[in-house]
Order: sequence, then C-alpha cells, then structure tokens
Amino acid sequence: MQILLKSSAHFLRLVSTAALWLAGAGLILMTVFITAQVFMRYVMNDSLVWSEPASVILMGWFIFLGAAVGIREGYHLSFDVLLYFLPLGAKLILFSISDAVVAAFGAGMAYFGAQLALSAWDVQLPSLGVSGAIDFLPLVGGGCLVFLFSIERLVRRAAGLPTARFGEEMLEEA
Repeated sequence: MQILLKSSAHFLRLVSTAALWLAGAGLILMTVFITAQVFMRYVMNDSLVWSEPASVILMGWFIFLGAAVGIREGYHLSFDVLLYFLPLGAKLILFSISDAVVAAFGAGMAYFGAQLALSAWDVQLPSLGVSGAIDFLPLVGGGCLVFLFSIERLVRRAAGLPTARFGEEMLEEA
C-alpha cells in the first residue's frame, strides 16, 4: 500500500508541477498578447482582434490550474481560527470534511463544465475561429485536477501521511 501511495504521490507531484509551469507560461503568454494588443492599437493604429479572447481563455487556464495546485499544496483559502483551539482528532476530521467538499466542488466543476463545453461545441468564436467549447475547457481541466488533488489529500490523511505544508504546521503545533 505504501509503495502505491508513494508512486501515486510522485506522479501527482509531476502533474502538479506541470500544471504550475503551464499556468506560469499562460500568464506570460497572456501578458505578451495584451502588450502586443496595446502596441498595435495605440502605436500602429490597428487592433489585433484575437488577442483579447485568447487572453481570456489563457486566464481561465492559469487561474484554474493555479488553484488546483494551491489545493494540493494547502495554500487555498481557508477559515482556520477555530482549528487552533481544537484537539488533533477534531482537526483531522474538519480537514477531511473540507477536502471532501472541495473534491465534490471539483467534480461539479468538471461535470458541469463539460456540459457547457458540449453545448457550445457547434458555436464558433468569430475572433479565433475555434469552437466555443474552448471557453469551458479550463473549467473541466481545473475541476478534474481539484478533484484529483483533494482525493489525494484524503487518501494521504487516511494513511497517516502529511498532506500539505500548512496542514503539517498546524498538526505539529498540536
């Protein structure tokens, strides 16, 4: 069981790192697109019609990929004042409930995002010339990663392994 957990943790670490690099690359590419748009509009007096919709799509990718990595690493938003006063067992239960809710939210993002993508499949984005489903693919990809990383946290906690930097610090204080 430990070997399976270690190999899956290694694989998910690689997925997380790749998602983080893709998010960073998307942020840089979006910045390049917007800079080119500003230059073309105000210096060349000719606008790039594709730069804004492409930037919005890239923004969706780097937001959802970054959020999924933040969930895996334990850097997501939380309200944890109460956790400092609870015993260790109660902390673990609340962490697990939180991860289960986040996993359900990720599954919902992926499922309903896929439905939106399928409904927009035949619509063409005029400025990019691609399917409207492209707009919803970050929601699907991010939802799958949020689900996957949340389940990983639940499994690691059930096996007695640390789940994230923040979780480890709070449990060490107990």
